[in-house]
Amino acid sequence: MTKAFKPTAEQATVITFDGSAFVTACPGAGKTRVLIERARHLLDRKGWKRGIAFLSFTEVAVSELDVRLRREGLLPSPVMPHFIGTFDSFLWRVLVAPFGIPGSLARPRLIPDLELREVKPFDKARPIPLKCFDRETGEAIPKELKELGIDSLSKAHLTAAKSMRARFRARGELDYQDARLLALGRLKALNNDSPLAKALVARFGEIIVDEAQDCNPDDLRIIEWFLSAGIPVKVICDPQQSIYGFRGGVSTELRAFAEKFGKDRRLSLTGNFRSSQHIVSAISRLKRPEPGRPYEEALGEHRAELSPVYLLAYKGQSVPSAVGEYFGSLVAQMKISAKDCPVVAATRLSASRALGLPVDNGSGHLACRLAAAIGDLHSSFELGGRQDALEEMHRVVLTLEGHLARKTYRQHMDAVDDKYQSWRPNMLRLGKQLRFEQERHKDADGWLDEAREILRGKLPPGGDRSIKQVLKRHEKLAEALRPPLLNGHSARTIHSVKGAEFPAVCVVLSTAKAKGIIEHLETGAPASMAEDLRKLYVGASRAQRLLAIATPHTQVKKLEGLLSDPDNSSGLKVVNL
Repeated sequence: MTKAFKPTAEQATVITFDGSAFVTACPGAGKTRVLIERARHLLDRKGWKRGIAFLSFTEVAVSELDVRLRREGLLPSPVMPHFIGTFDSFLWRVLVAPFGIPGSLARPRLIPDLELREVKPFDKARPIPLKCFDRETGEAIPKELKELGIDSLSKAHLTAAKSMRARFRARGELDYQDARLLALGRLKALNNDSPLAKALVARFGEIIVDEAQDCNPDDLRIIEWFLSAGIPVKVICDPQQSIYGFRGGVSTELRAFAEKFGKDRRLSLTGNFRSSQHIVSAISRLKRPEPGRPYEEALGEHRAELSPVYLLAYKGQSVPSAVGEYFGSLVAQMKISAKDCPVVAATRLSASRALGLPVDNGSGHLACRLAAAIGDLHSSFELGGRQDALEEMHRVVLTLEGHLARKTYRQHMDAVDDKYQSWRPNMLRLGKQLRFEQERHKDADGWLDEAREILRGKLPPGGDRSIKQVLKRHEKLAEALRPPLLNGHSARTIHSVKGAEFPAVCVVLSTAKAKGIIEHLETGAPASMAEDLRKLYVGASRAQRLLAIATPHTQVKKLEGLLSDPDNSSGLKVVNL
């Protein structure tokens, strides 16, 4: 263990704990440092020759851990027998790709967006996304249909959806959930004395699953198999940060899973090394009360920061740019770089509106999508945001060229096998050419004329539609073309900042969600708002020195009451915008 690192008693327990354990960690608990020291503790043992699997659920988390493990000299190159990667990549590389797909001779290929493929059994039929059909039974999923305003589907749609999935499987095309189900089925069929089970036990001396609140029920079943096979597993999580319900994420299931470890194998990390005591006090009150929950304490370098937690009360039905302006003034007063301090919300739309940034208005029109993507490219200061913007621009161009008529974006990219992303320079050039400038373009029509002229040559030769018919004008195009702020804050979704930390954060509650979130915090009802409350918690807990929460003025008094304590040690300050 390095001299510079002095673990707390809780951290030391996790680092040296042998066997399986369920570890609950608060935000900023120093998990990465603990994982590094756990690896050192195992690898320093005399005669240790087995591998350690480090698994998480985002590439960002995996990348950070990989870099720090290599910096400490704890990961060899090549990395075998260890494994470091996402949970999905672990399943793919260890349990799916080496063995193929039952009933198919095709090489397995991972196509993440298969569910976006549209089912259209005949020319005049309404196209329905494949995600609306159960992947095992083929039946329509009522909840998905309801979101599209559809009551029922014809038998032709059901037959076409089954045929489409069969074609994908025959070609070796799987998405993440397909791969997960295949891996789970493969494990269930194994006996503990089977060659594959023995090989897994022989290879891995410990499996560490970080951010386990992002598991879905099938993930928990896979983890349970490793436990039953006798491989020690450390499950590290914060149930309050479970915000992936859209992909089947767990919350109550995770708590039930924890009970399987027994009281002596349920550990806690309650020291917050990220945030000030004011922020820790506030975010602690963003959790529904639970008996026996340990108290969290600020322990890091920012623990004594005096800045209060700001509640920014705004008026109107949508989030005004006054939110971003006031947050910007607070950041400037503290002499922090605005680029390092995002405005975050459940949707990019709310965060962008708070900053007066270009927004994707959800119209689905190619011109609006292109305009919003170019705006995102120039207003995103993080690598992930720029990559997403470039990919969306690429999707629009491929749509113009006719490549996505019968393929998803990932299917097309897999077919062309463009591993070096040779399209990126062209998209960067297009983004520079079509950056909206008031002096040059005058208005939305001027920008659209230039976009049509530049992209005219992308239409398939001999097609029956002109560039004006394909790249149509839309009444909300001007909204997507607002000039981005220079050297300002970025607009981020809460999902995109999970696992990150920033000197200052402004979390935006929309008018549509604020009332339900605050009512759930107060009473536990409606239950449907539980995940939205956890999103607020995740966003707020990213802040180190300064936290602002923007909320509709009609809800600010109630929120203030819920976040306050008798002596106001949380340092709340309400600002009416």
